[in-house]
Amino acid sequence: MSDYHLLIGGTLVPGAATMPVINPATEEVLAQCPRASETQLDQAVAAAKAAFPAWAATAIEERRRLIGKMADIIEANSGELARILTSEQGKPLTDATGEVLGMAAFFRYLATLELPMRVIESSGDRQVEAYRRPLGVVGAIIPWNYPLLILGFKLPPALLAGNTLVVKPAPTTPLSTLKFAELVKDVLPAGVLNVITDANDLGDRMTGHPDIRKISFTGSTATGQKVMASAAQTLKRITLELGGNDAGIVLDDVDPKTVAPGIFEGAFQNSGQVCLAIKRLYVHESVYDDICNELVAIAKNTVVDDGSKQGTKLGPLQNRMQYEKVKAFLDDAHKNGKVIAGGAAMDRPGYFIEPTIVRDIKEGSKLVDEEQFGPVLPVIKYSDPSDVIRRANGTSYGLGASVWSSDPKRAHEIATQIEAGTVWINKHLDMAPHIPFGGAKQSGIGTEFAEEGLAEFTQLQIINGPGLTAFPQTGPPSFSLRSA
Repeated sequence: MSDYHLLIGGTLVPGAATMPVINPATEEVLAQCPRASETQLDQAVAAAKAAFPAWAATAIEERRRLIGKMADIIEANSGELARILTSEQGKPLTDATGEVLGMAAFFRYLATLELPMRVIESSGDRQVEAYRRPLGVVGAIIPWNYPLLILGFKLPPALLAGNTLVVKPAPTTPLSTLKFAELVKDVLPAGVLNVITDANDLGDRMTGHPDIRKISFTGSTATGQKVMASAAQTLKRITLELGGNDAGIVLDDVDPKTVAPGIFEGAFQNSGQVCLAIKRLYVHESVYDDICNELVAIAKNTVVDDGSKQGTKLGPLQNRMQYEKVKAFLDDAHKNGKVIAGGAAMDRPGYFIEPTIVRDIKEGSKLVDEEQFGPVLPVIKYSDPSDVIRRANGTSYGLGASVWSSDPKRAHEIATQIEAGTVWINKHLDMAPHIPFGGAKQSGIGTEFAEEGLAEFTQLQIINGPGLTAFPQTGPPSFSLRSA
């Protein structure tokens, strides 16, 4: 692997130290990665702060053009970026290529959004206008499951809105982000984009930094709580996309053979390392055995191997810590349910877990109540539709859910009662940059994607001036602090 550098103030620089990056399919050192010091983080923030006034004053059309130019570079280098991503993250090369191209697609769409001035009132009494102003320096903290795609969720709206950016990828998947930074470093003015890395030791400094005005974080709920507490010191704006324990609900009218492939993909994509993956599957008793059997057949025919090998469907878990966590979930599955496919770590180098289906398991077990974030799916039997809604909602999470039925209207009625930010019908993990995305309850705060996500990178400013004519017109009631 080639040398990697931090990007600070438009210049590629070595880290204050280095750290190894492990290939999760082999457990071998893939590359030595620069590791930033606290001083280098401060330098990156200072560079972003210095670049902010000129970037904020740059016409949005020019900001849009430069984001589009970065998308061109991503696409032109998609092969190299995908190979690096597979090597450090573990996912199959076809999936990594899809992630890189998805990143470019998010860049292109989000760059088309507008930040128009909105007239709230235009009358004889008042001219009231609403503007969306940039915040300043934004800190983006990226997880290890989709390091490039999730950067694509955050970078385009942050920069389009006129902010400057400091990006911190996960310490186990920094290489693809550093390569991206190297490729685009000359597109933007110096300091507009900065990329630093750490060994999970700069997060508190970043989230509490007095010169960072917003943190956009994707990761676990436990870490999100720490981010929120740290950001509170300076009343930073925050967007938190956190963990989930998504329920899939299968009604009694489905064709098991028809729905099983979509359910399996919704649960096991990226080896289950998806915040929005199906984590609990509730199946009506009348089709329970058939659904279990179909999922087992798919699991047993799924190729699990090194993501660089052709034909691989599922790669390893990304890191040893997650691998050990998932093995603990397997222990719980054997204790509290019946494992009917998989159920073990694979006897080979790398962090490989067999795709596992568990039946005859209930709430109260670790596998059902907590987020496994791995290729292990509990299948839970139910009989009463109203009861399954209660059980699906009986969690502190509320990221996503899905309802599966041959009657879309019936499924829609149930979907409206699920406490989640996104509820799909007869599909799962269908996301697009024009569709707002955010979690309920402890699955997050704020919204990403679309106009709603762009607005989160701005400060609303109201300009309230005198009316346009000498004669007042009838309008909304007025209130003045001077007469209060």
